[in-house]
Amino acid sequence: MSEPILIAKSSTQEVFFLPQMGNRHGLITGATGTGKTVSLQALAQHFSDLGTPVFMADVKGDLTGISQVGGDNDKVKSRLQDLGLPELNWAGAPTTLWDVFGEKGHPVRATISDMGPLLLSRMLDLNDTQAGVLTMVFKIADDNQLLLLDLKDLRSMLQFVGDNAKQFTTDYGNVSAASIGAIQRGLLTLESQGGDQFFGEPMLNIDDMMQTVSGKGVINIMAADKLMQSPRLYGAFLLWMLSELFERLPEVGDVDKPKFAFFFDEAHLLFNDAPKVLLEKIEQVVRLIRSKGVGVYFVTQNPIDIPDTVLGQLGNRVQHALRAFTPRDQKAVKVAATTMRENPELNIETVITELGVGEALVSTLDEKGRPNITQRVYMIPPPSRLGPATEDEQKQLIRQSVVAGVYEQTVDAESAYEKLQARATETAKAAEEAQKEDEGGFFGSIFGSDDDKKKKSSSRNDSLLESAAKSMIRAASSNIGREITRGILGSLFGSKRR
Repeated sequence: MSEPILIAKSSTQEVFFLPQMGNRHGLITGATGTGKTVSLQALAQHFSDLGTPVFMADVKGDLTGISQVGGDNDKVKSRLQDLGLPELNWAGAPTTLWDVFGEKGHPVRATISDMGPLLLSRMLDLNDTQAGVLTMVFKIADDNQLLLLDLKDLRSMLQFVGDNAKQFTTDYGNVSAASIGAIQRGLLTLESQGGDQFFGEPMLNIDDMMQTVSGKGVINIMAADKLMQSPRLYGAFLLWMLSELFERLPEVGDVDKPKFAFFFDEAHLLFNDAPKVLLEKIEQVVRLIRSKGVGVYFVTQNPIDIPDTVLGQLGNRVQHALRAFTPRDQKAVKVAATTMRENPELNIETVITELGVGEALVSTLDEKGRPNITQRVYMIPPPSRLGPATEDEQKQLIRQSVVAGVYEQTVDAESAYEKLQARATETAKAAEEAQKEDEGGFFGSIFGSDDDKKKKSSSRNDSLLESAAKSMIRAASSNIGREITRGILGSLFGSKRR
């Protein structure tokens, strides 16, 4: 069993974090400028020292300093002296940088098929009817082994289903032309926000994030400052990563330390205006992923940003200062106070508004999974550098990364777009040849009745117009047991991914 980790201290109290409770999830909250980022960085480095790989999104661009040796900050040294602690063993953590846009790290991509209809509907802000049509399109593609890798695949599939709507009604239900149009318009908007760079291959292999170097877990930092301009893409991407972890990792039960730690910064973006079905799925993932050895840590300003069903799953709490300037702020303070274990010596509701920078109310889980009494303490800073790494340091991290060169080059594999284009070309060619036969020939014009020629032409035209759709439907009926299987959030998983 891993030794308890000292994470916070006051003149009278010490707060320890138990690694075996690291997969019971956690919450870091507080107003801007109260110390959330430092607490996040310190906890992430503790996980790394344990040998646990970590993922975190860098929303403000100041987390890359975790890769560099600390000790050059006078405020940090002063804090250690005030707490009666010796100087830390200054060190950085092994770090891999990622970026959806490929500018500040290795590119991160997912395929349309792997993202699934539920998360994609969320990204496109679709209503229930439109989401139902999108789900139908995915089902048709899955039944026919048509891979949806990038945006052009999905656009071509939408067009095909829309053009042949009547052929699919019996097996799949009605296809709304208006919904097809709304989805297409949503895809254009998503493309303008960088979706064309995010969707495609090579897709991120989650195993590449679960690396260790010299016994320390690699900290994966995703540059999110630009991604935050598309909040729905940001939320859906992180949720997709969670679903990938959930589907890929085996059940391990209780472990002496987490297999992976996942920090979800600006967590309110995940839950804002999320449909009920998505909230239910998120709650399910958070509840069940614990048994896979994954700890999920939400970082946000107010506990009120987290739905109660999810908030109840978060055992380890770090509450920095909140300001009660408005009625909503006052409500948030009350919520924060009521969700932490009482301390007879503290008026938690009052103390929350009095905390200084770096000071926090902390309640961790004991060895039996029970919340400890909330303590007012100062968080111990990390041994790495506070603030961002320099541009040259970041470039060096990218060059020396274990995944250098793996994701930089895009791959355009044969998928739905290419197959549907090929079918369309074949159909057009066959139609052209049929027309030439009907028009042509001297002997054809002399022999054969008009009725025969009309029947022949009609039959050919019917066949050509419907061949693609009918072949897909026939394939669907003959592919029973070969359909692509989707996981809890609609993503593909297991050996059926390809």
